[in-house]
Amino acid sequence: MVKRTTAVKIRKAHRYLGLFLGIQFIMWTASGLYFSWTDIDEIHGDHFRNMDYEPEAFDGLIGLSQINLPAKISSLRLKEIGGKPYYWINNEFLVDARDGSLKNGISEQEALAVAQKQMSPELKVKEVVVIQETDKHHEYRERKLPAYVISYESPEDIKAYVSVEDGSFQTVRHRNWRWFDFLWMTHTMDYESRDDFNTTVLRAFSLMGLITVLSGFLLWFTSSPTMRKVVKRKK
Repeated sequence: MVKRTTAVKIRKAHRYLGLFLGIQFIMWTASGLYFSWTDIDEIHGDHFRNMDYEPEAFDGLIGLSQINLPAKISSLRLKEIGGKPYYWINNEFLVDARDGSLKNGISEQEALAVAQKQMSPELKVKEVVVIQETDKHHEYRERKLPAYVISYESPEDIKAYVSVEDGSFQTVRHRNWRWFDFLWMTHTMDYESRDDFNTTVLRAFSLMGLITVLSGFLLWFTSSPTMRKVVKRKK
């Protein structure tokens, strides 16, 4: 068995490590409980969406050779915006699929039309604004900008985001998603992008957490009467 002075040092180290890491351990446990008890589809906002939505089919579309663009076509997607067909070409040009004219972004009414088909018909629009930029902590971070933010009358503070550039429906954000995002940040300890599992802070706390647990086992071993008896018998 170790000396009493050594046991005291182990006990102190375990105590102070536990005190220092305690808050983060609570956050890890609380966030883990929240994740395990939460329906991820609800976090994504699927219950606010019109999950039966299907894009319209169109005819009378012009051929690609009839489109006059300053670049060769490398990618193309047919989109519906406000009930009209558009080509989204090279992830840069929005072109009317019936007359070939270039469209410089969508209007507020077109954004509302896009959101109306994607969101539940029971929701009522409260406000529409345009955002030009976001920071690393914004709920719409790392997505297409500028974007229309369509807010709905709801205690969940529901917001739908539609890209100004190509009229694509981007995402839904609501109160429970924001709680999830906050807890995810505390769980990963990435206080900037949220999704980096290789941060120095997380590595340091994980290592100290392991040391705390091991010191607890060692403390039990050095202070257990049963283990002392076992050691004495072997001697």
